[in-house]
Amino acid sequence: MSGIFGVVSDKNCVDTLFYGTDYHSHLGTEYGGLAVWNNGFIRQIHNIAQTQFKSKFFDDLENFKGPHGIGVISALEEQPIYLKSRFGPFCLVTNGIIENADALAAQLMAEGFSFSEMDHNGVNSTELVAKLISQGTDIVDGIGCMFEKIQGSCSLLLLNKDGVYAARDRWGYTSLSIGQRGQDFAVTSETSAFPNNGFKVMKDLQPGEVILLKKSGLEQKKQGKSDQQICSFLWIYTGFPASNYEGVNTETVRENCGRFLAKRDKDIEADVVSGVPDSGLAHAIGYAMESQKPYRRPLVKYTPGYGRSYTPPSQEKRDLVAKMKLIPVKDIISGNRVVVCDDSIVRGTQLKNFTVNKLWESGAKEIHVRPACPPLMFPCKFNLSTRSIHELAARKAIRHIEGHDKEDVHDYIDPQSPQYKAMVDWIAKDLGVTTLRYQTVDDMVKAIGLPKEKLCLYCWTGKCPKSCAQKEQPCAASGR
Repeated sequence: MSGIFGVVSDKNCVDTLFYGTDYHSHLGTEYGGLAVWNNGFIRQIHNIAQTQFKSKFFDDLENFKGPHGIGVISALEEQPIYLKSRFGPFCLVTNGIIENADALAAQLMAEGFSFSEMDHNGVNSTELVAKLISQGTDIVDGIGCMFEKIQGSCSLLLLNKDGVYAARDRWGYTSLSIGQRGQDFAVTSETSAFPNNGFKVMKDLQPGEVILLKKSGLEQKKQGKSDQQICSFLWIYTGFPASNYEGVNTETVRENCGRFLAKRDKDIEADVVSGVPDSGLAHAIGYAMESQKPYRRPLVKYTPGYGRSYTPPSQEKRDLVAKMKLIPVKDIISGNRVVVCDDSIVRGTQLKNFTVNKLWESGAKEIHVRPACPPLMFPCKFNLSTRSIHELAARKAIRHIEGHDKEDVHDYIDPQSPQYKAMVDWIAKDLGVTTLRYQTVDDMVKAIGLPKEKLCLYCWTGKCPKSCAQKEQPCAASGR
C-alpha cells in the first residue's frame, strides 16, 4: 500500500507538500517521491528503505519551488512517473494493485509502446497507468479508459500545468479526501495529514470521481458514484489512528473492535490487557474499557528506530523489524495472565516468534490472543493488505487438517462450524497460546459502522466484490 498527497497553493507549496507526504510514512518503506510544477517539472525520488522520508528529502527542498505538487510514499516501486503525452507532459503517483498489469503491458508493447521503469515484479505499474492514460483524448478521458482496462484498483494524483487531478479508484477500495486552508487545497490518502498543516476536510472523493485542484478552486471533471466497497483493513490495521475514511475515525473503530472482543470473553480471567504496538493498542484499549480489566504495556515498541513490520517487501526484513522493535517489560509480564490484542494474524510467524515467545520467556502465566478481525483466508486483490494464500496462517491450518490444499473453504469461514473450531485450535497450538479467539465478520462490520455492502470483506469471506468479475471493456468514452 502506498500513500499519496497533493497540494495547490497561490504561494510556494513545497513545505506543505513535504510534511503532508511525510504523514504517509506508515504506508510504505521502499521509495519516496516529490514532483512540483514551476513552469516545468522538478522531480526527485529516493530509496527510503533504510532511512526516513524527512531525512532523505530535507536537503532537496531548497531546489523545489512552485505553486502545486504531488508526493508519494511507495511500498514497492519508484514514483512519481514523468511522461510526455499528446495532451502535454505530466507527473503521476498511484496507490493500488493492477492484477492484469503483465497482460496490459504485453498488449501495449505489442502496439509499439516501451517501458523504461522496471522493478522486481516487472513493469512499474505507475508507468503502466501513465501510458494507459496517455491513450485518451485528454486527461479525463484517459483516466476513464484506464479504469475500464485495469483489474484491481488504482487511485491517483496527476500533476500538470493546470494543477492536480485527483481520481479515486472506481469502486472506492482506497480513500482520497480533499481539504482546504484558506485559498489552498490539498488531497490526501490519509486525513491525518491535514490538521497540523492547517487543512480542514471538505469532502471525500466518490468512487470513480475525478476532480481538478487549481488556484481558482475545485473543478469536478467526472462525477463519481455512491456504490463502493472500501477496504475494511484500512480501519483494522493499515490506516493511521487519526485518519477518517468515509467520515469514520480509525482509532474509534479499533476501540469498538476491542469492545466486541471483550463482550465474547466473559469466561476469561486476566490480570493485564495489552496490545501489540502500535496498531493493536487501540483494540486493547477498547477491550480494557469493556472488560474493566487494567490496560498495561508489557511490550513496548522502540519507536525511533523501527517502523511497521508489515510494510517491508521481504520476509527477512519484516522478521528483523518484528524482532528488534518490541522490548518486553518483565516486571509487568511475570506471573500475570495476559490478554494480547492484535490487529490481525496474517502468517502468524511474527506473533509467535517475536511476541508470544517474549511473553512466555518473561514469565507470563497465561496468554490469550485476540485478533481484531476474522481469520484471513484470501490474498487481497486490490492492495497490499495480504499476500500469498499459502502463507496465511488459516490456510496453513487447513492444509494440516485436510492433508492438502483445499479450494472450497466455506466450512472453515463459518465460526459456528466444527471445521472453524479445528482450524482455530490448530493455530492456537501452533502459536503456543493459552486461548485464541478471533473477531467475527458481523462484529467487525458493526465496529466500523458502515453498511456491509459498502465494505470490501474479500480477505475474510472470499466473496468477490462487483469489480472482481468484470473483464476489460472497450473504452466507451473515446470509442476505442
